Amino acid sequence: MNTQTLNTGSHMPMLGLGTWKIDKSQCADVIVAAAKAGYRHFDCACDYGNEIEVGQGIKRIIDEGIATREELWITSKLWNTYHAKEHVRPACEKTLSDLGLDYVDLYLIHFPIALKYVPFEDRYPPEWFYDPAADSPGLVTEPVPIRETWEAMESLVEAGLAKDIGVCNFGVSLMRDMLSYAKIRPSVLQVELHPRLTQEKLLRWCAQEEIAVTAFSPFGPSSYFQLGMAEQSESLINNDVVQAIAKEAGKTPGQVLLRWAVQRGTIVIPKASSEKHLQENAAIFDFELTKDQMSGLSALNQNRRFNDPGHFCEAAFNTFFPIYE
Repeated sequence: MNTQTLNTGSHMPMLGLGTWKIDKSQCADVIVAAAKAGYRHFDCACDYGNEIEVGQGIKRIIDEGIATREELWITSKLWNTYHAKEHVRPACEKTLSDLGLDYVDLYLIHFPIALKYVPFEDRYPPEWFYDPAADSPGLVTEPVPIRETWEAMESLVEAGLAKDIGVCNFGVSLMRDMLSYAKIRPSVLQVELHPRLTQEKLLRWCAQEEIAVTAFSPFGPSSYFQLGMAEQSESLINNDVVQAIAKEAGKTPGQVLLRWAVQRGTIVIPKASSEKHLQENAAIFDFELTKDQMSGLSALNQNRRFNDPGHFCEAAFNTFFPIYE
């Protein structure tokens, strides 16, 4: 599997399996099937609610001799309720316990959003509502500076609990501020990226600062149809331009979208559950898109963000909460 060298010298696989929305009942089997298909990078999070099952899959991978722990790249994320310095390490240790690991290769701040702490014994994962049983449940924020959270993240590296650290869903301004005080620079930024949301300026800035970029939701709206956050008419898989390029390249539309992502220099983490799709998604390193094909895909940009707290928090959690504006 192709890798990208991070600013720490770590080698991060360019293709990973996203575990958001993989059902617990099949999660361990999917993890093992992915490893057999060549995946060595698994992207996890406390909030996905399936880290125990991911850990069961990882144990089978190692026990069956498919790969060693050292050959795997495991990413997880700090949830919004654990931003205070005293909660960062316990949150990471809870993730490690669930995954059955001594360390993660990469630990990310999931959102630049600090919510009121919810103890593990009250609810885990805590999700977005502070009190789901309240008459009018909503988000309850905590005034925790990003600096406090980042300094606690740095202590995880010093303790050997995380090899690399980074952030998700941050923009340039927040990251530029972070670089002014960071003792350990973020090695990875994970953001939504696909031909409907190309984010060229963000990519250019990250390249300039030697921060690797991971693209989530590389198929665009596909993960958001059932959540009511995207319309079928916005599909990239069924888009005429994508379909035409797939026919020219002799590949599937999904492979074309993933190839566009890695050819731009971004790490990509598509979700898949079936063996067929796992194998298809892994077969993206034996061809290249032409300059015209790359430009044609990028021209589909509409600055369309599907995973936007400024929209879904109000609709789902009764709280208007924009972060990108």
